[in-house]
Amino acid sequence: MASAELELQAAIVPLLKADATLTPLVNGVYDQPPATCWATPKEGYVTIGEAQTLRDDATCLEGGRVFLTLHGWSRKVGYPAVRAIADAVVEALHMKTLAMPTHRFISIMHRQTRTFRDPDGVTSHAVIDFIANYDRAA
Repeated sequence: MASAELELQAAIVPLLKADATLTPLVNGVYDQPPATCWATPKEGYVTIGEAQTLRDDATCLEGGRVFLTLHGWSRKVGYPAVRAIADAVVEALHMKTLAMPTHRFISIMHRQTRTFRDPDGVTSHAVIDFIANYDRAA
């Protein structure tokens, strides 16, 4: 059985890659971005980031929450491009229904987004946090 984190990532990535609002804004959605991720004219991309699983089992039920972070990146001037990327990610995932093979998906909700300039002074960065609830499929 795969972890809930792994199954969640497997459900999210194709959804983001097919999203009609996100795809015109980014060069791709990656776990590990390739050298071409900054290609013009888009100059941006999304990465799957950190995750933390907190189990919340009960006597007759196994389940928990996955705190998942996605990152939006842009080298276009200012914050508008990275904020548009972050908004598209949120709209693609917030309160959507996902399928997980060995866990029963319950919900995914956007928790917060932070945007800031990276230390290189060029790259704008959005940190997009979600909470997904699940339990074990019967």
